[in-house]
Amino acid sequence: MIKVGIIGVGGIAQRHFDGYNNTDTEVIAIADINKDNLAKRQNAWGIPFAYEDYNELLARDDIQAVSICTPNAVHHPAVMAAAKAGKHILCEKPISLSLELAQEMIDASKKAGIIFQIGHHLRSVQAVIMAKKLIEDGVIGKINFARFRQAHDWAGAKTVSPAFGSIELAGGGTLLDNGCHMMDLSRYLVGQTKELYASMDSLKFDCEVEDTSLVTLHFENGAIGSVENAWTATGWEEAFWIYGNNGSLEYTNRYGPAKLRLSKRISPNTEWDKPDIIEYDLQGNQGHAAGVANFIEAIKGNRDVICTGEDGLEAVKLILRAYESAKQNRPVKV
Repeated sequence: MIKVGIIGVGGIAQRHFDGYNNTDTEVIAIADINKDNLAKRQNAWGIPFAYEDYNELLARDDIQAVSICTPNAVHHPAVMAAAKAGKHILCEKPISLSLELAQEMIDASKKAGIIFQIGHHLRSVQAVIMAKKLIEDGVIGKINFARFRQAHDWAGAKTVSPAFGSIELAGGGTLLDNGCHMMDLSRYLVGQTKELYASMDSLKFDCEVEDTSLVTLHFENGAIGSVENAWTATGWEEAFWIYGNNGSLEYTNRYGPAKLRLSKRISPNTEWDKPDIIEYDLQGNQGHAAGVANFIEAIKGNRDVICTGEDGLEAVKLILRAYESAKQNRPVKV
């Protein structure tokens, strides 16, 4: 049985812990600088060992793998230390706040000969897996247009926590937090972006980072698209729309349980607003849990890493170019 440690026990760590509980692993140690949160998680999860210094966790010879669920600014030092200790690593997104640091993390993992996976969990959602297969099988034809959206309102909160609203800790706002998922999906489902133009601002929350963002993408394959992110929505939305010459795909949770819908013109004489629609009801999958399972199977040598360090770097590259575009108020090449 693979023994695991979790570094950082904030909200996202629960998803990782639940994922490990569904695999042939055992979480035996956790680490966090917040004593109260550390004690609460240790008690709730029944973890035998808890440390305020993650280096003590990494020094354990009985731990083969770690999840890194810290604030963004800690990803780099934690990954570098874990790689040096020879631990397989599942690091939450974004991989880092700079391309140089991201490359250092990739190089360190390769030198150590370990598995290094980035937690872009949407790649593991069944609807995304199905959409990718339909696209690769040519079902919707050449892609012309795509939209990717993730938006929420922090469950109605009046403020944004420092871990997300601080430039020092987070490095960016909704574009970095939510947009890195959507940028990754844009690459995964449509292709590489060659040019982008971004506009963003903080319109609702009194924080140091943007709470609303729109990025227009021009892909190398000729398609046009957008990535839309906001902490200024009401409720929670995760969605994408992909239009091809021979059909379109839609995925959204805005109006109830999320479903993937394929629209095509199959029947003769269909009206403008009444194409043939096939719905894929794929409710049984949780992306985080599936991502954790993929990580463990990659360690065992049974599966390729679903989102590599290089994939994580490319998503951050798009984000950083978008910030540059917004600052300069002009399109920029990628």
